[in-house]
Amino acid sequence: MKLSSLQALVAAVQEGSLRAAARRLDISQPALTKAVRELEREIGAPLLLRSRAGVVASTQGRALYEAALRVDRELAGAAEQIEQLGGHMVGEIKVGAVPQALILLIPETLRTFCSEFPEIRLRVTEELYVAQLAKLRDGAVDLLVGPLPTGLAAGEFVTEALLPLQMAVVARQGSKLARASSLKELAAARAKWVYTSQSGGAGYVQDLFRHHGLEPPPALAVGNSTLALWSMITGGDYVGLMPLAIAGHPLGAHGMSIVPIQEGHLKLTVGVMARKDTLLKPVIRHFMAHLQRAAHHALGDMGAAAA
Repeated sequence: MKLSSLQALVAAVQEGSLRAAARRLDISQPALTKAVRELEREIGAPLLLRSRAGVVASTQGRALYEAALRVDRELAGAAEQIEQLGGHMVGEIKVGAVPQALILLIPETLRTFCSEFPEIRLRVTEELYVAQLAKLRDGAVDLLVGPLPTGLAAGEFVTEALLPLQMAVVARQGSKLARASSLKELAAARAKWVYTSQSGGAGYVQDLFRHHGLEPPPALAVGNSTLALWSMITGGDYVGLMPLAIAGHPLGAHGMSIVPIQEGHLKLTVGVMARKDTLLKPVIRHFMAHLQRAAHHALGDMGAAAA
């Protein structure tokens, strides 16, 4: 199985067009078509479904496409690691971070890290729920900065604690739900909850209810960005969890109220998580050190504000 053929498949799936894929790889369309057909003969199954609108991956093609992406990431990571071990700090770091980390940790980390390593490209994405760790496992991100999950398999990941995090229950300003005094009262009112996991099958809402011995409510909406979460809560009669630092901020809290439940806020610990093999890259270890430094400064600022 040739690497060039796998690259042809990846380009075709991502572009949705053989012509666009050939242009992206700077080869002729017949050459790209030949590469894909060689793969199909080798696999013994069609990899692309063709129509007038373009191409999409078949079931077998999707499986090989996902595997090809992992291979490409592994090879690119190995090349970067070799460069870095030779003292040439180049490459890319992909970071997924929860909103509180984006506000309190990432700006200072970027300021100091980019000053020391100007040739490293950083790709930062927002993550609202990181406990499933799917993106970390499949290499879509190198580091996750968010609440540390419990029950991690020993030896799979390296974790470092950074900051305490409190998640507050929030509702639309003026809603009768915003005056609820307990989780049981919200349950009795049949409050519609917004979850922040990819599927809606898990989330910090479940953690909050289970921590207090209550049955978690169903996810009647799922949001995977702060803006989506804010829009659903302020625009509808939904209830959700928001980092206290955002829910209590004048800008973040516009149109939204913290629900004064007697159970209090959900307390978590924000940390950084990485696969063990990722730490072989020197720049990953350096980035984690800069995160720790930013957390130290943030804790100092939080202490000063509380005093």
